Formats: sequence, structure tokens, C-alpha cells
Amino acid sequence: MKQTIRQITVLFLAMAAVIAMGGCSDDNKSGLQLDKDVWLTAFELDSYPGVIDNTTCTVVVEVPETYNTSEMKVTAIETSEGAVASMRAGDVANFSFPQTVRVTSGNTFLDYTVTVKHDEARITSFELNGSYKGIINESDHTILVYVPTTVELTALVPTIELSEGAEVSPVSGQAIDFTNPVEFTVTYQSAKAVYTVTVVQSDSPSAVYVGLAATIDELNPEEKEAANWMLQNVPNARYVSFEEVRTDAVDLDECKVMWWHFHVDGGLDNMEKFDAAAPDAIEAVVKMKEFYDNGGSLLLTRYATYYAVKMGATKDGSNPNNCWGKVEEEGEITTDPWSFFVDGHEDHPLYQGVVTTIDGKQGIYTCDTGYRITNSTAQWHLGSDWGGYPTLADWQTKHGGIDLGYGGDGAVVVWEYPENAAEGRILCIGSGAYDWHAYDVDTSNDQYHGNVATMTLNAINYLKGE
Repeated sequence: MKQTIRQITVLFLAMAAVIAMGGCSDDNKSGLQLDKDVWLTAFELDSYPGVIDNTTCTVVVEVPETYNTSEMKVTAIETSEGAVASMRAGDVANFSFPQTVRVTSGNTFLDYTVTVKHDEARITSFELNGSYKGIINESDHTILVYVPTTVELTALVPTIELSEGAEVSPVSGQAIDFTNPVEFTVTYQSAKAVYTVTVVQSDSPSAVYVGLAATIDELNPEEKEAANWMLQNVPNARYVSFEEVRTDAVDLDECKVMWWHFHVDGGLDNMEKFDAAAPDAIEAVVKMKEFYDNGGSLLLTRYATYYAVKMGATKDGSNPNNCWGKVEEEGEITTDPWSFFVDGHEDHPLYQGVVTTIDGKQGIYTCDTGYRITNSTAQWHLGSDWGGYPTLADWQTKHGGIDLGYGGDGAVVVWEYPENAAEGRILCIGSGAYDWHAYDVDTSNDQYHGNVATMTLNAINYLKGE
């Protein structure tokens, strides 16, 4: 009995040690001798001190803006008493990418991720009067903002977001005269950048992101990410609600293309659900079809692809026959890069600059391993088993679409419709791999996700005739 009690006591103490260590991933800890301290207490590269976070087991070393990090020397490293680190003072390594330092004591260890961060001074978002998004060109440090002609330029208030720790002059929130271009100076430690902001007055946008919400801020995260990207990257672009289109509250005389990216958590799989989920879009059909019939073009992505039926672009009046999707917070974490195939269409303007060879075929990667994705899909299943289109030729003939992209099983995931009499076009992207927002995942280092933006810009320029 005493032996049993002694074993329980030892087990309790071991569990208590695990709890006491806290913070770092359990994957980084051995299961034995958990009473040992294995902390990294000091770390320095080329005499630049690292900031150690024992909760996340990370070390961040800040260096000047243009500092060479390919050969950095460990100039100081300290651990808790009795522990040993995998790197020692004097070691040289390439810190152009994160490195791992393991701290070991007996059979206990922790892995620390060491990242070197260059000083940076950037404007990451620029907005005037809470409504007009700036288009930021980082390569030449210019920002272009379009505002209506009714807006007085002499006292516009900028809202500016900056890279971490940076400061800007003139400051955010201060009324400024934008009659002429204004320079904004951003500084952070060794980094400095000067942005020139130019405001252009225009009453009619040349491109529009249309949505169900009254403002961008009321969109769901997936749609908001897409809309903000458009306003910051497409010249003379505006956000417009379907209600504004229906009531003629916005001048669309110069508008060449409208983009609607429609996300619904859990997905849509029939037209009745689409109608119920997008009543304002249904109410605006007459005005939207007028825009299309007069030569305007539409980019319809995700469940917005259903809207092609409302525009009269299809022969058989059918919406995509194979649709599903997950909830943002419960999206799956990808275990390998996601993509779709474009064999035979790699020269289409939509795919300029993004095509690569995947499994012996031509395709597009859209996100890398570790991306959280809802796999929201609106595609065309082909086959005699179900769906109404035994072959691709049947789909082309009956539905009237032009296939441009395919899933691994041959489903049509990207397509367009022939130009109407006024040269209006409709381009649709329904691939589950086409995604803008990854819930609770940092996509800044995703090597493939930029292809989504590149492809979208290609689509907008193609539909604008550029």
C-alpha cells in the first residue's frame, strides 16, 4: 500500500512540474525528469540582444534596416542552471530565416525559435475621413486616394496604420490640406521612409467591390479581407453596397467591372439558400443586369457565382451543382499546399505570373501548408453518376460556360461566359482553394497565398479590357 501511495505521489509531482513549466508547446518537451529547468535566459547575436518570450518559446533579435543576417555570431547565450544549449557563444549561423535553439537538462528540453527582425518603417494602411482607402505602392512609397468631387480637400483627416513601433509625421488623426501632394515621414530606430500621398477627385469609380453590407467594416472577415485589398490595389476602386446600386446612390457611368466575393459560413448548395442569404443582391438584380447589359463586366467568386444565373448569362439557368464549405473558426489546417489545375488555359490573362508545374500538370498554388481554410466550393461536377453533365462537352453545350480551371477530379472550378452583345463579361472562380482569410493564422510568410491577389488583379484588369 505504501508503495502504491509513493508511486501516486511521484506521478503527481511530475504532473505539477509540467504545469509549472507552462507556455511552450508540449511537442518541445521530453517526458522524463520534468523537475529540471530548461529556460533560455539570455541570447545575443552580433551584440544585438534578443527578446526572450518563455510563454511561446521565441526569441526576437532586432537589427538595423539593411543589416546582413546571413552570417551572424552568437555573442552571448545563457541558460538556467545546469542546462545546456545547442548553440554556444562564438557559433555562426544564417539567420536570414528562423533558427531553432534547443535547451536541454537531463531528459528535459525546450526548443526556442530565434527570429531576426529588421527595423522597418512602413505605412500599412491609409484612409481619409474614415471612408476613402489609399492605394499604397510600397516600391516607390506613394499613396493614391480617390474621393468624390463633393469632398473638400483642405481639411481631410487621415487614419494611418504603421508597422510595429513606427511613428509618423504628420500624425494620424490630424486634419491636413491635401490640395497638393503631402509627404508623410515614417521612422523606427534605424529605418526611415517618406511616403507621398496624392488625392484625386472622381465621382465615378472605374472598379467596384459590391457587397451585402452597408460598409466594408460590416462585412464578414473573408469578404472584408478581399474588399480592403481591392481598395488598396486597384486604382479608383470603391466599396458599394447592393442597396446603393439598387437606389442609384452611386454613379457607375465610368465603372467597368464589379467584383462580388460572397462567403457564407457552412456553405450554400442550392439557389433557394442563395436567395435567402443574399436578399439585397436579389433586390438589385434589375440594376445589376442593366450594368451588365450595357457592357459592364462582373467578377463573381465563391458563392457569388450563383449570380450569373440572375444576369441571364447561362443557357440552362443552373447554378454550380457541387457546393460546400466550413465555418471560418473550424476550417481545416492544410497539411500540404493547395492548388487547382489550368492545363490548356495557362496562357489566359487570368493566370499571368502564377502558373507552375504541379504533379506533371499546369496549375496554381494558392496557399501553403499550415493555412486554415474553409474549402468553400462552388464547382461543376462532371460525370454520369449525378449533376446533369456526363462530360465536359455536355456542360459546355448545355450550360454555355467556358472552362478555365479544374479540380483534381476534373470538376470545373474556374470558368467564364461568352461576351454579351455589349461586350460585357462574367468571370467566375468557385475553387475551394481560392481563399482570402485564414482564421487565427498568420499568412504573412505563406509563399503561395500572394497568388490569390495576383490572380484577382489579373481578373479585374482582364475584365476592364486592360
